[in-house]
Amino acid sequence: MIAHLRGTILEKQPNRVVVDVGGVGYDVAVPLSTFYGLADVGGPVSLRVHTHVREDAIALFGFATPLELELFEKLIGISGIGPKVGLAVLSGIEPVELIGAIERGDLARLTAIPGVGKKTSERIVLELKDRLPKTVAVAAASVVPDVPVLRDDLLSALINLGYHRPLAEKAVDAALRAAGRDAGFERTLKQALRELAK
Repeated sequence: MIAHLRGTILEKQPNRVVVDVGGVGYDVAVPLSTFYGLADVGGPVSLRVHTHVREDAIALFGFATPLELELFEKLIGISGIGPKVGLAVLSGIEPVELIGAIERGDLARLTAIPGVGKKTSERIVLELKDRLPKTVAVAAASVVPDVPVLRDDLLSALINLGYHRPLAEKAVDAALRAAGRDAGFERTLKQALRELAK
């Protein structure tokens, strides 16, 4: 089993990287969170690796941090979630934010990830709520959501209330400007609803 690779980047695409280790090229699937932190082609790379063995293939999945790897392994441990969906989840949401969403049972945030439906989101919350990395779960609970996350959550809430997306986007952007960065979800949502009532 390959658990770690350190070498040079031969090829690089948003969902995969080829790592040259002593003249051998390893094709490794990576989430976007890892991809964005990689050096350019020819640069050094160090990845934690999950080796996935099937009857017909051996696939390598690489991660920049131990937390990403741990979350990936917990996700693929859920019945019905394979490596592709596990990568899609980690590509669609930051690890600490994922933990926060699972802790809060925030299905709207999880279903906003491309390739993740309502049933998959429900399974993730149900299966992982009590199995999250504890130290990070505490940190995630205390993190104030940054503006892109807050914007996504507000948009999701308004769309679920029946507002059309373009109208909801205008209201959310206006509310974020009016309420400020640190206003929090509830206050900014009220402001967005006021914008829609104008």
